Amino acid sequence: MEQVALEAATHDVSLWALFMQAGLIVKLVMLGLIGASVWTWAIVIDKYLSFARARRQFDQFEQIFWSGQSLEELYRTLSDRQNGGLSAIFVSAMREWKKSFERGARSPIGLQMRIDRAMDVTLARESEHLEARLGSLATIGSAGPFVGLFGTVVGIMTSFQAIAGSKSTNLAVVAPGIAEALLATAIGLVAAIPAVIAYNKFSADAGKLSARMEGFADEFSAILSRQIDEKLQPRAAAQ
Repeated sequence: MEQVALEAATHDVSLWALFMQAGLIVKLVMLGLIGASVWTWAIVIDKYLSFARARRQFDQFEQIFWSGQSLEELYRTLSDRQNGGLSAIFVSAMREWKKSFERGARSPIGLQMRIDRAMDVTLARESEHLEARLGSLATIGSAGPFVGLFGTVVGIMTSFQAIAGSKSTNLAVVAPGIAEALLATAIGLVAAIPAVIAYNKFSADAGKLSARMEGFADEFSAILSRQIDEKLQPRAAAQ
């Protein structure tokens, strides 16, 4: 018993010591998972800030849009800015509106289709921007545990080879190698769990913001449709 305790005392089982004692492959796995964890938290912080900023911009734009300000005046205010979200959809529709009338648009249906297409393209681009890097979270969340398990399997194989070489099955001999191997799985879970939670949250947030943009695009399309009828029907009747 004293022999086992003495052998156990000679082994440092701190996290740093376990990492340094691990084999090359297990070390590479651990370093890769640590890098993935850092990348996950970088994405989480960036998405949290960008989504909060997007919600504020949406609220501010809707407040101005529904305040009764003329569309032409609002367009002049926003046309020279770098817009995103609802304001980008508004500017793209108004730009197509103005270009069509400057070129003498005659077909209400054709003009409405061009405006809707311009808003759809902008909506797709803005939705893609909202969902950027979410795929990385999904990949880390799904692959992280398996990568850690791979490191664990390699570490355990190495430990058993060492046990066979030393011809000893004492717990003091077995425990450090098993602990090194299991550390890879632990790091894999540390990287994967936040990634899965963040992916689910930000995917839901991106879906809500995309739905909000789609709703605005539909409402604005109806507003422009009424104005198209007011502008083009008298012209068609006069002809």
